Amino acid sequence: MANTRFFLDTRNAKPGAPCVLKIAIAQKKKTAYISLDAKLVPNDQWDCSKEKIINHPDKQVLNTYINRVKSQVDSLIIRWTNEGVINTLSASEIKDRCMEELDPDRKKAKEDKTTFFYRFNKYAERMKPGSRRTFDHTLNRLTAFIGETALKKLKFEDMTVDWLTSFDIFMAKTAPSKNSRNIHFRNIRTVFNDAIEDNVTSFYPFRRFKIKGEVTAKRDLSVEELRRLVYFDCEDCAVKYRDYFMLMFYLMGINNIDLCHLKEITKGRLEFHRTKTHHFFSMKIEPEAMALIEKYKGENWLLDILDHWSSDEFFRKKMNKHLQKIGPVTRSGLGGKKTYAPLFPKLTTYYARHSWASIASSLDIPIETISAGLGHEYGNRITAIYINYDNRKVDIANRKVIDWVLYGKIDGKVVINPGTPEFFGLKEKEAVELGLVKPKEKKRGRPKKVSTPKKTT
Repeated sequence: MANTRFFLDTRNAKPGAPCVLKIAIAQKKKTAYISLDAKLVPNDQWDCSKEKIINHPDKQVLNTYINRVKSQVDSLIIRWTNEGVINTLSASEIKDRCMEELDPDRKKAKEDKTTFFYRFNKYAERMKPGSRRTFDHTLNRLTAFIGETALKKLKFEDMTVDWLTSFDIFMAKTAPSKNSRNIHFRNIRTVFNDAIEDNVTSFYPFRRFKIKGEVTAKRDLSVEELRRLVYFDCEDCAVKYRDYFMLMFYLMGINNIDLCHLKEITKGRLEFHRTKTHHFFSMKIEPEAMALIEKYKGENWLLDILDHWSSDEFFRKKMNKHLQKIGPVTRSGLGGKKTYAPLFPKLTTYYARHSWASIASSLDIPIETISAGLGHEYGNRITAIYINYDNRKVDIANRKVIDWVLYGKIDGKVVINPGTPEFFGLKEKEAVELGLVKPKEKKRGRPKKVSTPKKTT
């Protein structure tokens, strides 16, 4: 049977500050709390052993109030126990029922579980923080479109093709990119599919409202461009960010959030579940990657990112900012104002993943191996569940990619010599100007011998 007690919530309070008194409802090893209209200073105004308010100017009124509410809650629990339903309820559900009984207005305004708003929030609660952010953004766009009150009453059947089209026109005013708007429509469609599966609705406008994307520019560097980035003598403040970009590349385009939350190395491999897809990775650490991991070793994590930056998202933005400045720098004026000539002004962390895949493809590595390296499904989804893809193929592929990029090697043979203009895909003058190769020294020829005419007698 569920039981109750008073609980002074000091968990997030500052020392000496008043805390909210609550009724704790325990059921099936879980606890839910009902907040009371009473704030008390721990020890000074609340006697924990006697569960009684003391040394408070309104202690008599407050004691009467809290005991009355607790008595009502206990009576409800006894009633539901006698009705045989208490064991089917969780602590949270008991709390909700008590709140509805104690506050009739709350009961009348009970949320309609068939609305799009209710189903949207319930689905979002099951998501990981990274994916949840996109759902929150979608909710903000919907609220801006029809208002909070109308959104809470919105039925699935109200969201017709015309309604979705109007929403698209509304978003286009501030988001011209069709692909960015499609993210919101995919989120909406996901909630529709979930509601249909639970028999909440059979209405489905996406049979006629198609989510068509636009072709976007590829976000990858060619092998020559990547070599320029690796070997360019960048500013000291950018070295760390360039190193982390290359570490992402050496780890087959690992996602920023996964990189930040790596914990440990197991027998020379990184083993983790990708945050976005929950796909399990077992990734061999090549020597180039290990050197950077040791260089930037963290205290609480494998790497020091979250030791210095407040979040993975803040680090990603900071990193992109520095990556987009890497290139020749000139100073001018009395203050020595810097002027940048970026090598790749649109460079972001995403380029590491796209570049690895493109370079692997250029080396004729099979698409299924590339897909396994990226954590994508290839071929039949059901069949893929039963196939434990050979990690050795992915390890070999990654080694081939790194050898080609850094050393100009294919299958162990040097195809193009590092440190030459051809290695960077540049003319000699361009490579010299970027400091990637040294200028050739001018040959000094020996002075020609001057022949002296023979003396004649």
